[in-house]
Amino acid sequence: MKKILTLAALILPLAANAQLSNDDVHKYDHRDASQYRSEIVIPGFDGYQTLKCDFHIHTVFSDGSVWPTIRVLEAWQEGLDAIAMTDHLEYRPHRDVVKADHNASYDIAKAEADKMGFILIKGAEITRSKPLGHLNAIFIKDAEKLDVKDPLKAIDNALEQGGYIIWNHPGWPDNKSTLYQIHDELIKAGKISAYEAYNCMESYPLTFDWHSEYGIAPMANTDIHGSVASSYAHDGKWMRPMTLVFASERSEEAIREALDARRTVAFFQGTLVGSEEHLSKLVHASLKVRKISDSRMEVSNVSDITYSMVQGDTMYVFPAGKTAMVPVLTGELLVKNCFYGKDKNLIFSF
Repeated sequence: MKKILTLAALILPLAANAQLSNDDVHKYDHRDASQYRSEIVIPGFDGYQTLKCDFHIHTVFSDGSVWPTIRVLEAWQEGLDAIAMTDHLEYRPHRDVVKADHNASYDIAKAEADKMGFILIKGAEITRSKPLGHLNAIFIKDAEKLDVKDPLKAIDNALEQGGYIIWNHPGWPDNKSTLYQIHDELIKAGKISAYEAYNCMESYPLTFDWHSEYGIAPMANTDIHGSVASSYAHDGKWMRPMTLVFASERSEEAIREALDARRTVAFFQGTLVGSEEHLSKLVHASLKVRKISDSRMEVSNVSDITYSMVQGDTMYVFPAGKTAMVPVLTGELLVKNCFYGKDKNLIFSF
C-alpha cells in the first residue's frame, strides 16, 4: 500500500499540469520552447567590440557529421558571434548520399542564420597535401569556382571574388610547423592573410611569431567535424577555440575590415596569442583597479578570461568574473597566459 501511495503522489502533480486528451494520452502544454545562449563576456577597447568567431567549420556536405543549420545553432548557443562555413572542396566522402554543389552548406545555413540574427560567412577549404597544405577561403561568393585542379588558381579565383585566405593547421599532419617557400611567396604576394595558431585541440608555438614576422593575423578555430558537444566539454574545462576579432560593429563587413587590419587574437584554453598592442589593451580593458588602502588594491576582472601574472617569485591570479584583493602592484608583471611570440609573454603594468 505504501508503494502505491508513493507512486500516486508522483503521478498526481504531473496529471495536474497536463491536459487530459483522453484516457490513453496526456499532453503537456507548458514545454519550454525557448533557446538559451551562454554569453562569453570579453570587453573591447578603442571603440571596438570583441566578436567571438570560428572561421573553420565542416558539415555533412564534406566530411563532417552535422547538418549546416545545427552548426549555426551550436555557435549561437555557445556565445559566438560569427562562423564561416568552410567545407572541403576536394574531400567529400558523403557525396553519394548528400548530392549538392559546394555552396549548399552555406545556402542552407544562411536562411537559419538570418532568422537568428547570426553572422554567417561563406567559405570553402582548399584541401591539398603539403607543402601547400589546407587553406580556407572566406568571404567568397561562389565556392564552385574554387574547385579547379591547380590550387594556386583556386586561391586566385577566391581572391578575385574578394576572398580572404587563411593557412590552416600548419603543424598538421606531420607535426612540423614548416613555413615552406610556397607560403613565403603567397604571403609576400598578399595572398595569405592569416594563419591558425590553434586548431581543434592543437597549438603551433613556432607560429606565434608569424603575425609580427610576416604580418598575418593569428587565429584559433575548431575545424569542427562532429558535434561541438562531443568535442568540447561543457563543464568549463574545455572551451572551443575562437578567434577574437576587434570590430567597429557586429556585422560581416566590420569583421572583414578588422581582419584586413589584423585586429585579431587567438584564444584557446585560457591562452591568448596576438600582438603586444592588442593583448595589452585587452588585459587593460578586462582588469579594473580600485585602490583600497596604501598597501592594498582590488582588481576586478570583468571578462570571462582568467589572467595569471608573475612578479618576482609571486603569482597573482585574477579569475574570470571575480575580484581579487592584492598588494598594491607597481612595476612590471609577466602575464603567463598571453603570448606575442614563441616564449614571449606579455609584460603588463597596472
